[in-house]
Amino acid sequence: MDLREQKTKRSIRNAFLDLRARKPLERITIKELAELAQISKATFYLHYQDIYDLSSRMQDDVIRRILDSIERPDLFVEDPTRFTLQLFEAFNAQQNIIDILFSGTQASVLPIRIEAALKEHIFSILPDTRRDARFQISLTYQVLGGYYAYTENRKLFGDACVREALEEIVGLLHPDAGREN
Repeated sequence: MDLREQKTKRSIRNAFLDLRARKPLERITIKELAELAQISKATFYLHYQDIYDLSSRMQDDVIRRILDSIERPDLFVEDPTRFTLQLFEAFNAQQNIIDILFSGTQASVLPIRIEAALKEHIFSILPDTRRDARFQISLTYQVLGGYYAYTENRKLFGDACVREALEEIVGLLHPDAGREN
């Protein structure tokens, strides 16, 4: 990708974030985005199919950054507490953009897509977990439940308190994980 194309995409993405911070995804038009990004509508369509394609690609970038920051996604099996703490540190590091891209009708998208990506990664390494109901239920509970516990309580109690509570809860759920036999 040449420098001009990078600059155009950056301008589109910055304009989108500006608009998305102020209004729901469904109310953003290509016309207003193009005006704010100082591009033509045709230029927008050279890069993206529509506003939902742009949003989805930006969400994909955030999800990739979150997953890339986890030391080893399969750590969930060996040390669920450390895995959960890394996951929430990753959420915390991306919180500003998460608050913009995953708000309103998009609020449930992030944890569901994170869980799906984690499952596929773990299944590729540990194929037997694909048919393990206990494993899958535990991962769903930990990712989705932990995410909502985190997002609903971090402003009220602070990150440190929520982190400590989640660490304790995960430890209760997996008392033998991460310990030597």
